[in-house]
Amino acid sequence: MDPASQPTIRLIVGLGNPGREYVNTRHNVGFMILDKLASRKGISFQASRKWDAEVASHEGVHFCKPMSYMNRSGEPLTAISHFYKVLASEILVVLDDVALPLGKLRIRQGGSAGGHNGLRSIIEQLGTQEVPRLRFGVGAAEGEKTLTDHVLGRFGREETAVLEESVDRAVAAINLARESGIETAMNTYNQKPENKA
Repeated sequence: MDPASQPTIRLIVGLGNPGREYVNTRHNVGFMILDKLASRKGISFQASRKWDAEVASHEGVHFCKPMSYMNRSGEPLTAISHFYKVLASEILVVLDDVALPLGKLRIRQGGSAGGHNGLRSIIEQLGTQEVPRLRFGVGAAEGEKTLTDHVLGRFGREETAVLEESVDRAVAAINLARESGIETAMNTYNQKPENKA
């Protein structure tokens, strides 16, 4: 597909949970990536009671971190998308994925929620699965740890280097999706070989 004919990304949404207790947890990697993206662009998020979200805008693109807790992420997102008349195909959702190794990126133009409650809420609220998303691998739960404990747990010190490098790649992938289309970003980052350490 010609990049010029692809939908333009007009709304980028990072998923996570509000509150100090959730900072730097695996489930909040969507917030981390949007914070890094905003920092690179020199913009800052502002709290909005109207949207129940932290929001920012830059060069015609809106950025959103829902403050409604993960399971209700779709409510602020849908309200903002309706207000700005953004189509589902013009949204990019950034979220964590326990089915992917730490730092692995997977970009898709649509599909099921794959067990992710935040994405499920968005799909239900928008009424379509055709919502582009960037999944960021946070690794699977190990040993006796439950899935909930795993995603609400913080990254270990030994994971920091991979995490930081991968967050930078996620920001680059988002920028590429914006500039050249989702398909180009998919072809570039979904096939990226694993780091050889």
